[in-house]
Amino acid sequence: MRAATVSRFGGPEAVEITELPVPAAGPGQVRIKVAAAALNPVDAAMRAGVFGSDGDSIGLGWDVAGTIDAVGDGTGWSAGDRVIGLATGHRTPLGTHAEYAVLDADATAAAPATLDDVHAAALPLNALSAFQALEMLALRPGQNLLVTGAAGGVGGHAVELAHHRGLKVTALASAGDEEFVVSRGAGHFLARGRTPAPAGFDGVLDAAMLGRDALAAVRDGGAYVGLWPGQEPEPERGVRIDALDVRADSAQLAVLARLADTGALLPRVAQTYPLDAAAEAHARLAEGGLRGRIVLVP
Repeated sequence: MRAATVSRFGGPEAVEITELPVPAAGPGQVRIKVAAAALNPVDAAMRAGVFGSDGDSIGLGWDVAGTIDAVGDGTGWSAGDRVIGLATGHRTPLGTHAEYAVLDADATAAAPATLDDVHAAALPLNALSAFQALEMLALRPGQNLLVTGAAGGVGGHAVELAHHRGLKVTALASAGDEEFVVSRGAGHFLARGRTPAPAGFDGVLDAAMLGRDALAAVRDGGAYVGLWPGQEPEPERGVRIDALDVRADSAQLAVLARLADTGALLPRVAQTYPLDAAAEAHARLAEGGLRGRIVLVP
C-alpha cells in the first residue's frame, strides 16, 4: 500500500510516497481503509523535525475517516463500520496519510452521519483539541472566555463548543473573519492587532499562541491554556497555566460526532489533494491563508 512518510526532515519536498505492507490489526485494534485524512500543522512540524532528528522513516497523519475492514479481538467494532479516528504519536512508522491505518479501538468513533468522509476527516484532531482545552480551563456557564486564533481549525471549534457550554465568548481573529466567528457563537469580536482588555477574562484559550499578550487578558486567578507544550508563558498573578497534549478518546469523539450531526460543529475543508500529491499539499499548507483543512484522499 502507499503511505506518506518522512525519512529525512526538511521542507515539503521531504515528504515521500512509500510502498509499505498492509498493516494487521492486533488485539484491541481496528484496521481502517482510509477514505480521507486531514493535513494539520502538526504534520508539518513532524516533517520539519520539530519532534526529533533524522532517523528511521516515520508516518504522517493523525486524522482519519474511513471504513473498518479488519478487527482485532475485543474491539466491539465490525468490518464495514464507518468511523473517524485520531492516531496520536510523533514518531510512528505509519500514520493516517496512507491507504490503510491501524488505530486502537478506543481512538475511534462512529463517523457523523451527516458528513461526507472528506469533512468528517477534518473533525477529530481540531475538535478534540478544542474540547480538551476547554475541559482544562474548567470554566462555568456564564463566565467570560477569550479565544485567540478563533477562525482557525482549533479556535473555530473552541468558539462553537464554548458557546454550546454557555460561556460568554470573545473571538480574536482577522478582521475578515468576524462574520464567521459570530455565526459560530462568539458574542464579541476583536480584530487581530487590537489589544484585549487587560485582566478582563476568566480564561483564555490561546490557539494563536500569543503567549504573554494573551495571558495579560486573564484576570487574577483565572486560567490560560495553550496548544503547544513548552511554549506557554510563565505563571503570574495566580493564573493557572496549562498546555494541551491532545489524546485520542472514543467517548469524546462520539460526543463531537453527535454535535457535528446537529450542526453545532462545522468542520471546514479548504482543498483536497490525492495522497500521491502529499508533498504538494504540504507546500500549500506552508503558504498559509487557508480557512479550513487540507484533506488527502487515497
